[in-house]
Amino acid sequence: MHKLGRGNRDKVQQFMVITGASEKAALQALKASDWHLEGAFDVFYSQPQIRTSTDTRHQEELYKRYKDMIFVDGITLLCNDLQVDPQDIVMAATMCEYSKQEFIGGLQALGIDSSEKFRERIQYMRSELKDEQKFREIYNFAFGWAKEKGQKSLALDTAIGMWQLLFAEKPWPLVDHWCQFLQARHNKAISRDTWSQLLEFARMVDPKLSNYDAEGAWPYLIDEFVEYLHEIGIIQKSGEDGVSTQKW
Repeated sequence: MHKLGRGNRDKVQQFMVITGASEKAALQALKASDWHLEGAFDVFYSQPQIRTSTDTRHQEELYKRYKDMIFVDGITLLCNDLQVDPQDIVMAATMCEYSKQEFIGGLQALGIDSSEKFRERIQYMRSELKDEQKFREIYNFAFGWAKEKGQKSLALDTAIGMWQLLFAEKPWPLVDHWCQFLQARHNKAISRDTWSQLLEFARMVDPKLSNYDAEGAWPYLIDEFVEYLHEIGIIQKSGEDGVSTQKW
């Protein structure tokens, strides 16, 4: 790996830590995706033959321990073992109803065959969310991970749940209003473009919308959201001083 440039070496390391893959598997997936991290994740998760070998016997034991996790008792047991809150963003995957194959496949992909390794991975993923660039990568990856197979868009309820979890780690003051707006005015699945552009909007436009450009190239849904904020009185339209005001 010493022959790689610094940027690609960083990608290999990040890929290995997030997925639990070996260096060889990380290089294989990244090269196959032309060194795009999100594409490399897709390659890795869709090609079991390049995943890290782990103790399948221990993975079977973990499945048996948490197989009822769709029920409250199972979720509580898993979260207690991992020492995390059930509403933690990094628990989003494990709170879904998984088949045995999906659950064990996920553990293999992450290189996990014990509760200790599971807990270490959770802790690392949380620390990753504090870094702006890595949060962006995880945010973009979350869309493909959360949508149903064969669908191009993300179900609205799923998207809202993911936004609430993600922005709990990287707070955006308008997230609740955004979710309420979607339920009241949109009520449709969310496209990848809207998903991606919302993060740009949340990072580039301040919560008071003082630097919002109505002539900018935002998706129509975001423009409608701004109008919605004005309509319900959360954001007051600019007065003579040209400055928007905000009411919480």
